[in-house]
Amino acid sequence: MSQDIPPLAALRAFEATARLGSVTAAARELHVTHGAVSRQLRSLDEHFGVMLFTKAGRGIQLTHQGERLQQGIGEAFARMRESCAELKRSSEDAPLTLKCPGSLLARWFIPRLDRFQRDLPDVALQVGSGDSELDPRGEEAGATLVFSEPPWPAELDVIELAAEDICAVASPKQAARFDSGHPETIFTAPLLHTHSRPQAWPQWAQAHGLETSRLERALSDGQGFDHLYYLIEAALAGLGVAIAPRLLVQDDLDSGHLVAPWGSVETPGRLCLMLPRYVPSRRGAQLADWLKAEIGSTEGMQ
Repeated sequence: MSQDIPPLAALRAFEATARLGSVTAAARELHVTHGAVSRQLRSLDEHFGVMLFTKAGRGIQLTHQGERLQQGIGEAFARMRESCAELKRSSEDAPLTLKCPGSLLARWFIPRLDRFQRDLPDVALQVGSGDSELDPRGEEAGATLVFSEPPWPAELDVIELAAEDICAVASPKQAARFDSGHPETIFTAPLLHTHSRPQAWPQWAQAHGLETSRLERALSDGQGFDHLYYLIEAALAGLGVAIAPRLLVQDDLDSGHLVAPWGSVETPGRLCLMLPRYVPSRRGAQLADWLKAEIGSTEGMQ
């Protein structure tokens, strides 16, 4: 059967040439050279043992055998184009799934979801959370919003939205015991940490020149939490000092519910929107632009 059907590329070249009436026009539509189309047409002549086109003045026209072939594959390619267009439309109309860690979803995205729906009413969005199981490369992952560090997965389109700034935060009552000019005074309060971000406290301590051994002792005596959301809630409850991305605590800093005595530290991490190649580029770009604008407005409040 494979010997009865010539290569698809050759049939595409023939269909385009027959439909457009010109090798040059076919080459332009297929984004190849004039010579490439001519070679494909010659290969079909050799495959069938007949001439499919003949010269007509300065142009070409189908032979009787070419007309017979054009009737069959012209209809087939038209159906293929319709099927592809329908699939693309259904893909673009389907809801865009956005996954992100639960803490990022609960503390930052959901409070802005109504604004997203107002700003982008044509983009149907379904949001979901995940933490340790969050895999941007999964078949059903859709778009993923996550703090991550390079290198990025090669099979994904990764859009960097913002640098990851982390800060040590505490309730105003806890923060009253600290000296903003002396970061070591942080050890007068319990250090709260999360198992999902073990690198955060060492990065913050290194930036402030604190001894690693002293930090390790303080963390071993402090309270650990499974998720960042619980960690921030513990800080709000006055249980100690938490370490968190500033983006997730900015609203609490603005309201005065939390205090960041030593400002922020930029890490190698980035807040990224990771998109599988099958996500329609238009909707991915719309989501990325909206996220950048929202992040910019949040950072503008600092």
